Amino acid sequence: MNQRFLRLFFILGGLMILLPAKSMADTPFPTIREPEGEGVKCVQPEEEMRRNHMDYILHQRDKTVHEGIRTETYSLAKCIDCHVEPDESGKIAKHDDKEHFCNSCHEYTSVQIDCFECHADRPQKYIKRDSKKNALQQQLNKTLSARDTDGGNL
Repeated sequence: MNQRFLRLFFILGGLMILLPAKSMADTPFPTIREPEGEGVKCVQPEEEMRRNHMDYILHQRDKTVHEGIRTETYSLAKCIDCHVEPDESGKIAKHDDKEHFCNSCHEYTSVQIDCFECHADRPQKYIKRDSKKNALQQQLNKTLSARDTDGGNL
């Protein structure tokens, strides 16, 4: 009796694995905002970027952080500048919004994005700089210049 139950269990389990679930077949692929404008072209073909963008970003990070080499070819900021734009109402999606260029695919594949813990998730031209940041920059400059004139002692 035990062997029959196990055999039936394995057969049913195998069938469940082999037969695609209806919900998986009906899941739409994420939509990706394509860059617009004449002459706008990605650094690699679309299929290449879908499969290997994370490798390009990691290699770029290593060259920049570890070797001090800054190039724009696989720059995350360049990706954001081309692929993230305001919607019809002028709102720019943040990285954790469903509409954000990066989030749509990463959510679809259940991959967590950690890039935006440090990097901006919107193009630089849309980031509003407030006076508080300017005040902090002025304070930093004042402190550094005071240190330089005081021989390094604060």
